[in-house]
Amino acid sequence: MMRRRHRPGLPVSLRRFLRGEDAAVSVEFILAMPMLFWAFAACFVFFDGYRQSTINLRAAYTISDMISRETAGIDSTYIDSMQRLLALMARSGSDTALRVTILRWEDDAGRHYVDWSASRGFPGAITNTTAATMAGRLPLMSDGERIILVETSNTYTPVFKVGISPRELQNFVFTRPRFAPQIAWVGPRPGG
Repeated sequence: MMRRRHRPGLPVSLRRFLRGEDAAVSVEFILAMPMLFWAFAACFVFFDGYRQSTINLRAAYTISDMISRETAGIDSTYIDSMQRLLALMARSGSDTALRVTILRWEDDAGRHYVDWSASRGFPGAITNTTAATMAGRLPLMSDGERIILVETSNTYTPVFKVGISPRELQNFVFTRPRFAPQIAWVGPRPGG
C-alpha cells in the first residue's frame, strides 16, 4: 500500500480547505452579484427611457390631433391647457415645453410662412426666418396648404446611474387641419 505524501509546511486544516469544494457556489455568486445587479438596473433604465420617449411622442400626437379638429379659433388659454395636458400625459416629473405653429406653403416664394406660433417653455416662437431653416424636416405641401406643427420637449433623468446621462426628449409632429382650411388665432397675437 502506498502512502500519501504530505506537503511539508502546510497544516492539515489548510490542505483540507484547498481540496474542498463546499462553498464554490456562494463565492461565485458573491463575485457575479454586482454584475447581475448592474445588468438588471441597466435594462430597467433602457426600457424606462424608451417608455418615457413613447409617452412623450403619444402626447405630442394627441395635442396635434386635438388642434387639427378645431373649427373655432385658438387662444392663449387653449395653449396653456395643452401645456398642462402635456405635463399630465408625460408624467415625467421634469419641466415640459410645448410650441404650436401654423405654417403655410407659398409656391411663388418657394418657402413656408408662419401664420402664428405660440410657445410655452421653448426659447421663443417660430418666425418666418426660423421656418426657412427647418424646411428639410417638413412635408411636401401644395400652394396655400397649411400644417400644424407641434413640438414638445422634456428631460429624462435615469433612476440608476448605469452610464446614461439625463437626455432631452424632443418631438416634432405635424398634422393637416381636418375640418377647416386653417386654425385661426383669436385675441392678441401669441408671444413666446
